[in-house]
Amino acid sequence: MFKTRLISGIVLVAIALVVIITGGNVLLSVMGIISLIGMFELYRVFQMEKSLAAVVGYLAAIAFYLNLYFGFFTDPMILPMLFLILLLAVYVFSYPKYKADQIMACFFALFYVAMMLSFIYQTRMLDGGEYLVWLIFLCSWGSDTCAYCVGMLFGKHKMSPVLSPKKSVEGAVGGVVGAALLTALYVSIFRSQLGITITEVWLLAGVSAIGALISMVGDLAASAIKRNYDIKDYGKLIPGHGGILDRFDSVIITAPIIFFLASRVL
Repeated sequence: MFKTRLISGIVLVAIALVVIITGGNVLLSVMGIISLIGMFELYRVFQMEKSLAAVVGYLAAIAFYLNLYFGFFTDPMILPMLFLILLLAVYVFSYPKYKADQIMACFFALFYVAMMLSFIYQTRMLDGGEYLVWLIFLCSWGSDTCAYCVGMLFGKHKMSPVLSPKKSVEGAVGGVVGAALLTALYVSIFRSQLGITITEVWLLAGVSAIGALISMVGDLAASAIKRNYDIKDYGKLIPGHGGILDRFDSVIITAPIIFFLASRVL
């Protein structure tokens, strides 16, 4: 199991490197596909992945990503509002086919998965985005690795004993500090390319520390949903890791934070 997880992780990182370095339409397309798979996984939890309401959700996600490219609507709220109206129409005219929680989950999936994951692409498109985009992964996957190592060595106090008994307060602190130090080292290496001062290096490290802290919320939130619906993994797409939502749970919630904070620091 560990070997499978390790190999899958290496392959995943290699694919991420190629896609993110390439950027542009390749990254936009891949993020759109990942979003659709993630939405499918979440809809399956609510037993509606092949329903009309889910199809409306998939089409809304596609429209959202097309709008990122073509810029049909400058107001980011227009598409979600149109989707909600259409979704409510499906709910009303097919009543009582869907339960209220399914309709709410359908709308939640668009926002939680597709829209929030899109900030990986949006961060990549910023000035200096080819460097800044990696902060998303340093304070999600990087902090997760640091938290695991510190927790294994020093973990004593459980952070969330009911939801995730293996996670410790010491590990969480190690993850936040680790993300900040990794970011400081990373942006120092590319400081000349980014054109930033020493002060801005540490400000970005602080941004990653905040992102790492928030990434833990994303990780635990995804776990809470699985526990609520008594499932082990969201999918089996990535051997040893589970589905898209299992691997990107912390990235989803971190991406928009890095986009907004990093773009204001520089």
